[in-house]
Amino acid sequence: MPPGKKASRSEAVPAIAAGIELEKMRRRVRLSRLALFTAIAAGPVALAVAMASGPAAATAAAPNKPAPVRTAAVTADPAGYAQVFIDAWLRSSADEVGSAQARLAQSLAPDVALPEPAADAQSKLRSVTAVRSVQRGGDAWAVTVAAQYTDGTVRYFAVPVAADARGASFAVTGAPGAVAGPARATVPASPYTVHVPSDGALSSTVGEFLGAYLTGTGEVDRYLAPGVKLTPVSPAPYSAVVVREVSAVEEAAAAGQVPADGTKVRVLVQAEARDGAGRWPLAYELALTARSGRWDVAALEAGTVQGGGAR
Repeated sequence: MPPGKKASRSEAVPAIAAGIELEKMRRRVRLSRLALFTAIAAGPVALAVAMASGPAAATAAAPNKPAPVRTAAVTADPAGYAQVFIDAWLRSSADEVGSAQARLAQSLAPDVALPEPAADAQSKLRSVTAVRSVQRGGDAWAVTVAAQYTDGTVRYFAVPVAADARGASFAVTGAPGAVAGPARATVPASPYTVHVPSDGALSSTVGEFLGAYLTGTGEVDRYLAPGVKLTPVSPAPYSAVVVREVSAVEEAAAAGQVPADGTKVRVLVQAEARDGAGRWPLAYELALTARSGRWDVAALEAGTVQGGGAR
C-alpha cells in the first residue's frame, strides 16, 4: 500500500482478522512451551504426559470438521415376499391360469408350476404367515411359511428366495417344499416367584388400574407415577376385568403394608377380561413404585413370559 494512503474498510477487515488469528497462534505456542518447560522441571513422567497430550490439544484447537455421515445397513428379509407368494400359490390352480391368484403367483415365480387342488376339497386356505427366515449364504434365503386351513390344520412350506443386500428386490427361485413346523422352544423359568396377596394394597391398585385401562371405568392417570404417560385402550374393549393372580420378583410386593417411598417392584398380573362375546385370559407385566403410602404404576408391558417358574 502506498505511504500516506489509508486502507479501505474492505482491506482493513481481512488484515484485522489475520492479526487476531496470528495472536491466537502465538498464544498457543507460548502455552505449549510453558507446559513443556514445566514438565521438564517436574521430571520424566510429567514430560511423557505433556508430550502425549500435545497432539490432543492441537486437535482440539483445530477447526471442527463435520462428522462423516454413516447410514445404517439395511437387512434384506424376504419373509413378506415369500408370504405373498405362498398365499397366491395355494389359492391358484393350474386349471385356471388366468385367475388373479394364478397371475400373481406366476409373476412372483414364473418358473414354478401351479398346484392342482381337487374341486371338491372341503378345507380351504384361511391365512398364511411367515414364521422363519434363514439366510443360506449370499443372496439366498429360505423362508418358512405357515398355511392355516379352515378345518384347523396347519401346513408349513419352505420357500427359496433370492434377495439383494439392500432388500430392494426379491425373487422366488424354486418351488416350495412341505416341511415340518418349527420345534417348540423351551420356556425359560419365570422370575415372578413371589405370591402377592389378593387382598393387599398392590393387588387392589393393579385391579383398579386395569379396570380403568381396559374398560374406561375411572381415570388411568390417577394410578400412574409422576411423569408417566399411558393412554387407555380406546374404545374400551371390555366391560369388566377381574384379577386372578399377581406374582412378583421382589419380596417387597408381598408385604401387607406399602413399603418406604421409592421402593420398586415388578409384577406379573393374570387377569380375565369380559365382554358380550365371552371371557378372555390376559397377562400384563407392571412395574410399580411406592409413594406416599400407595403404589403407582411406572410401566406396563404385555406379552410376557408366564410359565416355568414356581408359584
